[in-house]
Amino acid sequence: MLTVHVVSETPFATKGQGVDTAFIEQVALLKEKNDIKVVVNGEGWGDVMHCLTYGPYYYWKGRRYKGKRIYTAHVIPDSIKGSLPLWKYLLPLVRRYFKKVYSYADVVVALSPMVEEAVRALGVTTKIVKIYNPVLIDKWKRTEEKRQQGRKLLNLSGDKKVVLGVGQLQSRKGVEDFLDIAEALPEATFIWAGGRPFGKLTEGIKRINDCIKEASPHIHFTGMLDLKYMPSVYAAADILLFTSYQENCPLAPQEAAACGMPVVYRDIREYELLYEQPYLKAKNTPEFVALTKQLLHEPEFYQQGLAISSALIKQFDQEKIRQQLISLYREVAAGK
Repeated sequence: MLTVHVVSETPFATKGQGVDTAFIEQVALLKEKNDIKVVVNGEGWGDVMHCLTYGPYYYWKGRRYKGKRIYTAHVIPDSIKGSLPLWKYLLPLVRRYFKKVYSYADVVVALSPMVEEAVRALGVTTKIVKIYNPVLIDKWKRTEEKRQQGRKLLNLSGDKKVVLGVGQLQSRKGVEDFLDIAEALPEATFIWAGGRPFGKLTEGIKRINDCIKEASPHIHFTGMLDLKYMPSVYAAADILLFTSYQENCPLAPQEAAACGMPVVYRDIREYELLYEQPYLKAKNTPEFVALTKQLLHEPEFYQQGLAISSALIKQFDQEKIRQQLISLYREVAAGK
């Protein structure tokens, strides 16, 4: 039986962010059936290695897998924009480092067309295969029980509509825009779920903290939450605003859509290239405010938003993506 060695540094260092979620869910997805064996990090060795992170552990574990290294590019050089302090000065170094990361792999899994473009722009000649992040529908599906658990967790009472934001507290995620949108719509409760996995190395930490301190009472920040609570957090909400300025194949809006709520995206090129179906989008804060207000007050438009979410996530079918991954593993293991 084929053995796949899945590697990630996130359990040791950066829990509470998208790559860690992707790692946890990929392991769960691969273990769903008995057609392959899966070992994780230090559990053993396999026929191929699939790594999701780019630090020293990637190189250390990969030393025994020459010709059999697969790397998923969850992060591209532009991901540091608005994420780390002094990113403008760091960008040339980051580009050189990621060229080495991508080149060390025998196959790079690109999560979106934009990722493939970014890898090729560095002059990398490694084979690239496009495979999306899957959506584990059953995990995120809304139930009344989850909704009540989530509303209890978030200390919500009454029937006031809840608008959710999910992501790290940094400029790249658009948290300051989320605050501006929330201030314009006091008729709803606004909640941002997410913290700072990188602590003081987060860009704009003081500026964002000052904004949070001045926020109106209907705006709340949960801090970093364990992944196990997120299905209930989504279920407690009615709308997701995804205000991020740069993404690749983001998990949060797909999770929210799977939970059964409208999602409003920022209108950026990444999504134009990624999504095969229409989606709700806003270019700026006034457009986010207008769309959110419409979803809050027009039941017919809200139902349209639900239908859009339902159609959108079909692109990320977990069984289809699982088969794509296993086919890739078998080809790499066979030296193809």
